[in-house]
Amino acid sequence: MTVQLSTTVRNARLDSIESTISTAPILTIRTGAPPANCAAANSGTVLATVTLPSDWMAAASGGSKALSGTWQDSAADNAGTAAHFRIHDSSGTTCHIQGTVTATGGGGDMAVDNAVFAAGQNFTVTSFTLTDGNA
Repeated sequence: MTVQLSTTVRNARLDSIESTISTAPILTIRTGAPPANCAAANSGTVLATVTLPSDWMAAASGGSKALSGTWQDSAADNAGTAAHFRIHDSSGTTCHIQGTVTATGGGGDMAVDNAVFAAGQNFTVTSFTLTDGNA
């Protein structure tokens, strides 16, 4: 039998992610494939750097947790095609979450309104959800 957890336990695990990373984490969106894991060095060109809202994730419900507030940058740092993201603590040094980026509807772990960035372009993260396993 596969281990199963109650929704209450799954929600608590998800809510601990936001409290562990803390308020105002730094999101970077980059070109190229993500590194092997969060402990590996950054890779690709930084397309955008965004300080996320203080309360950046909604409370977990039903075993998932979605972005909260507006995740937006009024001026992208560089031109290129978004391919992966990293969420660092507020110092920007420790990576805690990483995944793929695509345009809305493209199936990435995070979706943005336009995955082809121009330097200085405004962009918005349209979806980002964490789902806890063992349902």
